[in-house]
Amino acid sequence: MTTFPALEAVSADSGFRRTTIERRRVGAHDVEIEIDYAGICHSDIHTVRDEWGGARYPVTPGHEIVGRVRAVGEQVTGFTAGDTVGVGCFVDSCGRCEQCTQGLEQFCAEGVVATYNTALPDGSATRGGYSAGIVVDERFVLRVPEALDPAKAAPLLCAGITTYAPLKRWGAGPGSKVAVLGMGGLGHVAVKIAAAMGAEVTVLSQSLSKQEDGLAFGATDYFATKDPETFERNRGRFDLIINTVSADLPIEDYLSLLRVNGVLCSVGLPTEPYSVRPGALIAPQRVLTGSMVGGIPEHREMLEFCAEHGVEAEIELIGADEVDAAYDRVVASDVRYRFVVDVARTLA
Repeated sequence: MTTFPALEAVSADSGFRRTTIERRRVGAHDVEIEIDYAGICHSDIHTVRDEWGGARYPVTPGHEIVGRVRAVGEQVTGFTAGDTVGVGCFVDSCGRCEQCTQGLEQFCAEGVVATYNTALPDGSATRGGYSAGIVVDERFVLRVPEALDPAKAAPLLCAGITTYAPLKRWGAGPGSKVAVLGMGGLGHVAVKIAAAMGAEVTVLSQSLSKQEDGLAFGATDYFATKDPETFERNRGRFDLIINTVSADLPIEDYLSLLRVNGVLCSVGLPTEPYSVRPGALIAPQRVLTGSMVGGIPEHREMLEFCAEHGVEAEIELIGADEVDAAYDRVVASDVRYRFVVDVARTLA
């Protein structure tokens, strides 16, 4: 075993403490990574505070990881010491099922192994990126292009792939009209990616407080959803709406903004069920769907796309001892737009 400094939470309300965690020794197909940066995702907060249930304490979260290769196993051919690499939301899958063989590891029939909080055979759980190092099977290690700033690339390993995948799947591109609902950690990346794909992008946000940012990121229109006129002015306008918010919404109001055959894709996770009458979908032949990250091939594609088009997350770099305060600020929507922990300088 190899030990690394880390942060962990031991209960839903304990906050974080510094500790040391063990990682497995580097196997033949493993890559050991010195972690430089770890992004903070809202799902980290939900897990640590056990808001979804199922937290396996102690929890070391973090699935937006960028660092440098420290060592590789004897059969690893794709990476060498010093390479800048990333790790996203999962670190293993069966590799045999239909989904895995199609590059859709996130839907592994035997259950994908998440980067943190997945039970292991010995009764422990996987530990994530709020730590100085991690050991991962090379199949789940991603090369980070040199054109990307490593700190600003970290959130792409979740926020980037979470928005890139449905934008690509549902045809965002030249001639399409895309609305991004919410301008937070996910939404601001969605705006950048959709604009880079060539779509006409509109932001739908509670207020106009981030309008200047939204237009700078590539949107051509920006509307406040608190204003009832927003729904009248945009009725039947969009081919695709990417819903990045986790709040409970009057979803039929947003469905009304879609054209015939339009798609509303949710990537946020509200706590309550959507309430939709079948007629809101059937008459205009609209689609209400969801999306969950992407497989490893699509991760690679996303990173190359972002490097080619200069798409990076807007971040606030923080130290390891600031994570608890950062969680409170995320919940209060007081961040523009993603916190990233400077692991190498403040935790290692």
